[in-house]
Amino acid sequence: MNRKKTSGVHPKVEVFLEYIYVLIGSAIVAIAFNLFLLPNQIASGGVSGISTILFSLFGFEPAIVQWTFNIPLFIAGVLLLGKNFGVKTLVGTIFLPLVVFFTNDYEPWTNDPLLGALFGGIGVGLGLGIVFRGKASTGGTDLAAQIINKYTGLTLGTCVAIIDGLIVLSAAIVFDIERGLYALIALYVTTKTIDLVQIGLGRSKMAMIITNQQAEVREGILNKIDRGVTKLSAYGGYTDHERPILMCVVDQTEFTKLKQLVKTIDPSAFVIVMDASEVLGEGFKRA
Repeated sequence: MNRKKTSGVHPKVEVFLEYIYVLIGSAIVAIAFNLFLLPNQIASGGVSGISTILFSLFGFEPAIVQWTFNIPLFIAGVLLLGKNFGVKTLVGTIFLPLVVFFTNDYEPWTNDPLLGALFGGIGVGLGLGIVFRGKASTGGTDLAAQIINKYTGLTLGTCVAIIDGLIVLSAAIVFDIERGLYALIALYVTTKTIDLVQIGLGRSKMAMIITNQQAEVREGILNKIDRGVTKLSAYGGYTDHERPILMCVVDQTEFTKLKQLVKTIDPSAFVIVMDASEVLGEGFKRA
């Protein structure tokens, strides 16, 4: 599809980088937890949310609570789901509470719960996104959701929503409704930040071009924009005549050039443009 080349990474280097991602991501989550979420009593789901509630109610050390939940859940996941979740997930499961423990005396950066929810959500989302890029997770309620999914038939997304929803509801009961609403804000910001880290700031455009000057447009895209083209077989709905479609994916910075190219060659061309939030493959990024 695309002719631009990307360099490969040695498998051992890639594995090493994945472990680095897990460690850095876990550390960011832990620090965001201690700087923003815990001091503002924001329990935005997950085991960290449970530890926030138990710390406020009984004074339990959050790191100990997180280990108490995470490690048994990891073991249960291995036993009940019948697969190995990998050493990297175990590393995240153990390392995140460890950083929480060693940073628990950091002064909070804000005592405003709204700022705590926003920046705590960003921090947690950033950290989790980095962990996910390391092809791992931090365990916890994610594993609980997978267990519920297997034995109830509910979708994984529904299971995660139920667990996080119950934690946020508990926060609203234990603290107050406002804290529950702040927790929802933090949870929303976290999910959006994870998407941003996973997909990136860059956006690509996918163009579907119907033109009577196929050969010229195809040659222009190949030679002037240096992008590949896929020719799709199609027929006009009204005429029933064959009208092949040229499909091309370009970076957002190249889109204006593509538009001008098509307009110059065939001003009457019919062009459909769609956002492509993530493009994997040669010329873009590897899976």
